[in-house]
Amino acid sequence: MEMRVGRSFRAYSPGIGPLAAIAAVAAIVLTARPALAQMPGEQPNLRPRITQEMVRSGLKHKDVRAAGHRIFATPFNVLDGLGDGPMNPSDTESPGGRPTLGANGMFLRMNGLDSQTCLECHSILSTATIPARFAVGGAGNVSDSAFPGVVDPDINDSENNGFAAISGRMINPPFSFGSGGVELLAKEMTQVLQALAAQAQTNPGAPVALEAKGVAFGSIVFANGSLDTSGVEGVDDDLVVRPFGRKGCCATIRAFDVDAMQFHHGIQPVEVVGEGVDADGDGVENELLVGELSALHVFQTSLEPPQQRGRAPRGAELFGLIGCAECHVPELRSEGRLLTLSFPEVHEDPSANVYYTIDLSRPPARFAKVGRGVSVPLFADLKRHDMGPGLEEHTGDALDPFYQTARLWGVADTAPYLHDGRAATLSEAILWHGGEAQASRDLFAGMPDEERTDLLTFLRTLRTPRRPNRDLR
Repeated sequence: MEMRVGRSFRAYSPGIGPLAAIAAVAAIVLTARPALAQMPGEQPNLRPRITQEMVRSGLKHKDVRAAGHRIFATPFNVLDGLGDGPMNPSDTESPGGRPTLGANGMFLRMNGLDSQTCLECHSILSTATIPARFAVGGAGNVSDSAFPGVVDPDINDSENNGFAAISGRMINPPFSFGSGGVELLAKEMTQVLQALAAQAQTNPGAPVALEAKGVAFGSIVFANGSLDTSGVEGVDDDLVVRPFGRKGCCATIRAFDVDAMQFHHGIQPVEVVGEGVDADGDGVENELLVGELSALHVFQTSLEPPQQRGRAPRGAELFGLIGCAECHVPELRSEGRLLTLSFPEVHEDPSANVYYTIDLSRPPARFAKVGRGVSVPLFADLKRHDMGPGLEEHTGDALDPFYQTARLWGVADTAPYLHDGRAATLSEAILWHGGEAQASRDLFAGMPDEERTDLLTFLRTLRTPRRPNRDLR
């Protein structure tokens, strides 16, 4: 048996000294995982393996999607590389060498190592029905929340804050439905912003307004031999639109999956650690191949988008009148219909290294055609906004009060709401708004009951897809 000891050992028996405690630890037969060579009759769950060449040329689109669907739902085990390797005393927080609960070698829960499969946290199609309905690629409930960066939760409020303070974050899992349309919009917006930055460089001293698809991102100016980004708003200084993650951390689904695989499962992608490399020392190499991440990317970006079912014209009008639609933009339109996937990705240049294209107007995504592009009714602007002190996180990061505008499509089916699931109802979610949304929140709070009901009735027309993945079953 391989022994793994956590960061600290607390002796609960009175009078036990440090040497006795060490001896006690050495005497414990820990329930850590056996060495991989001692597991005859067992095998990894991630089979068959999918290479990048197979994705590029050897499989039909439906087969690539099916492979991604399978990988999304695969419960990784230790033979797949589940969990981190031996604890790294010099860095116990980053993926690869984190401690595990009870030295189990696989799970931690706080700060990741919290699941075996993507499906565990992304499986709910609708919480608006009792019982809930489920689908691969759906959202998660409060029990599925992730806790990145949490290393010192004050569960019993020993600091007398009036709440259980944490050093990191709590994230309620969103769904992947419609991700292809979101990624296409973001890539087109990035290309526009990059072109505007280049324009600024050719006109030194002249501020250039940054606007893409009607969304304003401040301004930029080329001065003293470099780009001055102090006027940039709602996007990183590199002018890459990152629509995925509540803080806008990832430009593409692939970028998100690369991080998620390591954080949640301890599964190390080859494109991060290298081929034939056991970077975390858990005895497994090539834990996730380039082609397997590509298949995941194809599956998630091909998922059906949410849809509006029913009409509530008065509520839709009120949604606009009180200013909600300024950030929750009902529709953005793409210039083209083809989503390009790249490897390796160059986020400043989405046209680089393309290996795959998906026509988002065709099944299963079926986004509505508009001119040469498609309509993406996401109810968001793909921009970060200051949401005020009520929703501010307390990690010391400059982005603590900022959040990517939540996409409201599908909102009727995805309670609880907000980044950490703190709002069980739509009304609570709206009333938690502050900062840039304070005026709209106050107008909602002051509405007559009938108008509030009309607005909520409108939001409840925004539904998740009826039967996603039905052709893969």
